[in-house]
Amino acid sequence: MRWIVLLAALAMPVVSWFSQSGAFGPTNGAISDRYPTLLVAAGYAFAIWGVIFLWDVIFGLWQLRRRRPDLPGVRGWAAAGFALTAAWMPVFSNQWFLPALAIIWAALVCLLVAAVRAAPTDATGGQRAWAAYPLALHAGWLTMAAFLNTAQVIVAYQWLPTADMFGWSVVLLALATVLAWAMNQRLRGHFAYPAAVVWALVGVYVKQSGWRLPGADTVSVLALAVATLLVLQTLLLRTRAWRHPTVPVVAAHRHRR
Repeated sequence: MRWIVLLAALAMPVVSWFSQSGAFGPTNGAISDRYPTLLVAAGYAFAIWGVIFLWDVIFGLWQLRRRRPDLPGVRGWAAAGFALTAAWMPVFSNQWFLPALAIIWAALVCLLVAAVRAAPTDATGGQRAWAAYPLALHAGWLTMAAFLNTAQVIVAYQWLPTADMFGWSVVLLALATVLAWAMNQRLRGHFAYPAAVVWALVGVYVKQSGWRLPGADTVSVLALAVATLLVLQTLLLRTRAWRHPTVPVVAAHRHRR
């Protein structure tokens, strides 16, 4: 399984390079322009994939030499999440929107589980830096990307009104907020997960500010408000963790005794 994790991590940047070169069809940006939504982020925001891929590959290399009993519960979910992320790219480029939607949501579930399992309260510094953080960053970006993809599928198939997308876009943004808030709480606010979500939300703010779609200005303000609330939640969670850094470890020690 250790080698499968590494190979899946390496597959993502390789497939991404082919995808962005047009080998599978139109690029993600070109398809996004065909189906504009109120939840799409500015183009620069997607550069975070470079950081995600690099950190995931580093995780893949790091875990090769790790045999701690907690990592086997992470590897399978991480490998599946990486493989699904890689698979999403050619599927989306071919505009097979329903399979792509299923794939990105499945990838999100896998990365959320992997991030939680890689981030126990007594994790070592190395495990946090090379496992918990890269998986959480990936999960954080996918949290918003899954809802963005959902919005694009709605527009592509015209399941909901496309002339005025404000109402259902706000519902999707609210659902994304609830998921991000709950996951951030579960991870006790360590920086990687909320950083990716906030990065995406700021990208939405930049893209939607002054854009031509009805309701874009309002959605931009809402996205910035959600980002601000997530930052405040993270600061609160980290403050609590700093004040009580040893409680979970002490409790576990007493339980073993």
